[in-house]
Amino acid sequence: MNAAVQMNHITKKFGKLYANRDVSLTVERNSIHGIVGENGAGKTTLMKILYGMHPADSGEIVLFGEKVVFHSPKDAIEKRVGMIHQHFTLVPSMTVADNVVLGRPPIRFGVLDKERAWTEVEALCRRCNFQMDLKARVEDLPVGLKQRVEILKALYLGADVLIMDEPTAVLTPQEITGLFETLEKIRNDGTSIILITHKLSEVMDLTDHITVLRAGQVSGNVLTKDTNEVELARMMVGRDVFLQIEKEEQSPGEPVLELEHISCKNAEGVKVLKDVSLTVRRGEIVGIAGVQGNGQTELEDAIAGMDTMYAGSISINGKKVRNTTSPLRRRQLGLGHIPEDRQIAGSAGGASVEDNFLMTLYRQPELGKWGYFSRKTGRELLENQVAQFDIKIPGVKAVGSSLSGGNMQKLIVAREYNLKPQILVAAQPTRGVDIGATEFIHRKLVELRDAGCGVLLISNELSEILSLSDRIMVMYEGKIVGETTSAQADITRLGLWMAGITQEEDKITAAEEKNIAKQPPEQIAENPTDGKGGESA
Repeated sequence: MNAAVQMNHITKKFGKLYANRDVSLTVERNSIHGIVGENGAGKTTLMKILYGMHPADSGEIVLFGEKVVFHSPKDAIEKRVGMIHQHFTLVPSMTVADNVVLGRPPIRFGVLDKERAWTEVEALCRRCNFQMDLKARVEDLPVGLKQRVEILKALYLGADVLIMDEPTAVLTPQEITGLFETLEKIRNDGTSIILITHKLSEVMDLTDHITVLRAGQVSGNVLTKDTNEVELARMMVGRDVFLQIEKEEQSPGEPVLELEHISCKNAEGVKVLKDVSLTVRRGEIVGIAGVQGNGQTELEDAIAGMDTMYAGSISINGKKVRNTTSPLRRRQLGLGHIPEDRQIAGSAGGASVEDNFLMTLYRQPELGKWGYFSRKTGRELLENQVAQFDIKIPGVKAVGSSLSGGNMQKLIVAREYNLKPQILVAAQPTRGVDIGATEFIHRKLVELRDAGCGVLLISNELSEILSLSDRIMVMYEGKIVGETTSAQADITRLGLWMAGITQEEDKITAAEEKNIAKQPPEQIAENPTDGKGGESA
């Protein structure tokens, strides 16, 4: 038997809802196995069953030929199964080495054997080809290195099967490349890896086998070399999906959103926006890229009026707004807003689906006469949009909290689309929705742009930014560090900006490279550099 993991006929229900229904899959030894599917398809639930976080209602797990039953993650770890979650479980104040050995510290005479711990972690780093400062505190590390610490933790505990849940969600392109190299090395060294992701390009690049889930059931089990992104999308959704949205070239009009020298601090007094200036014009989509946590949320809040403590000036449709200008007044000036946090800022969980949809639309002239809002007309519009956006609701009077996250997101997007805004701030507009709904939302954003709306798109998905944007800006540590057009966008350069290499530094490096390229070979040989712009000693 060459299987590392066999999950046979796994079924799991939460109440009346089937999260997994008769799911079977086999993960071969020394392979990378991808699991893809829409949000809510049952991917994470299935892996939590394998990791002992949920018991299956029925079915069996066979690990390296042995039938096992896990009652907790501790049981799974003892059987050499590790899992790295989307949100890291590290102790920020502790060092790299201490975090790695925390789950099973080497003890001598009743205390931590630091020398042995250090030796073992160093050996593990060499095995993974990691360059790590073992004395560094985790809180001081960039996201990519924190993820390496999580990988080291799992391997230190002896993981022969490693589950990774959406591992690239907060990484730059360069960090993703580094992660893939690490996973391939680990696979080649004998570890079987299960990769949960919604990014089809990544699963095609990295995996050996792919299992596709749809509505809690297996809709496909394929060798990666025998499939493609289009076929995977079809298995995920049940229909053809256009992964790249076609859009006509536009000639942007006058500015509809202008930010000049915006700065603001968080509750702890730390400056999180630093002198940000940008312009969005009619008929264009401006994308804001960057690793999450670099000021994108604060930028969104400042524009929408959710954060009033900023310096600088904001103009909407040519009219300046003040710190004290309410979100309602900004909407009256033509602002639409798809918030990043749909639960807190985008919806009211205790209000009905109907009221959640109409809360920004009831002032629209087409929804009433002589200044009176028509509930009947509003409900007809809601029913029309529910059908068009394929929003699954228990009923218009059901409370908003009864909707899944993805369905609430579609309701918010439908609401803001029908507002017919002059400028739309769309923050993470496709977070939590399936690939089919993502395609639809992308089409609607392009429709708004083509109708003369300016769109400020804030997204952690670089593929989304590249697909939709006419211009792209990158944020790092609260600043705009680079800007380019979609036609000139280069994913490597965008990744450098996302890692903090400013556009000015980038230009200097490019100029140096160009200058070197112009020199005859003999001159380069006579004047070698140390790679930092200076002559080597």
